[in-house]
Amino acid sequence: MNWSDEGIVLGGRRFGEGGLILDVLTRGRGRRSGLVYGGASRRRRAQFEAGNTIALSWTGRLDDQLGRFDVAEAQVDRASQLLDDAPALAALASVTALLRAGLNEGDAAGSALFEATAVLLDALTEREVWPALYVRWELGLLGALGFGLDLDVCALTGANDGLTHVSPRTGRAVRGSEAEDYVDRLLRLPPFLIAPGAGLTPQDVADGLKLTGHFLEARLFAAVHRGLPPERERLVLRLLRSA
Repeated sequence: MNWSDEGIVLGGRRFGEGGLILDVLTRGRGRRSGLVYGGASRRRRAQFEAGNTIALSWTGRLDDQLGRFDVAEAQVDRASQLLDDAPALAALASVTALLRAGLNEGDAAGSALFEATAVLLDALTEREVWPALYVRWELGLLGALGFGLDLDVCALTGANDGLTHVSPRTGRAVRGSEAEDYVDRLLRLPPFLIAPGAGLTPQDVADGLKLTGHFLEARLFAAVHRGLPPERERLVLRLLRSA
């Protein structure tokens, strides 16, 4: 059997003499892996840098077995545009690491994430834009994988205004004024996550990363007995340092 699609490169590992087992996030088939003959050669290596979008065809006997990728030239070469931007490279590494670790082979949720991932990666050249997009992307990742947060109304009163915090246990939004006795145990909800026109400060980004990081670790990766990928931790350190 065979199929064709476009995919965002998530990474790869060498196989045999010059071969490469390539991981991609495809538009229509989620996260998929395939063998690229000669993919680890010096001539082709740049084509398979994480974050690039490629056109590919997959051939194999059974859909759930490792097949072979035939790959055209990269449609979008993102990695080379970020070589002098350490925070953006850290964000790219974090995105691809989270998808590799968090998505199962062929998981349909991966297809739902394709467009949002492409938008985020394309925005990594815009330093004033992408940190907020990145936090929203992590929030979308949680939702796509069934671990979404409820940020619409206050868990205590049902009101939909004045939301300032999130319960680390339930993932539901809370008015800090309604939870004064234990507000120090809640996670801060930065305004930009619920009000698109809200201003953005470095502290808002840090709070957003703390919020999504808590639930990525406590829900998604705890379910598979793993910690957060180290690439994600390095991104947080980069952003805090640059702020």
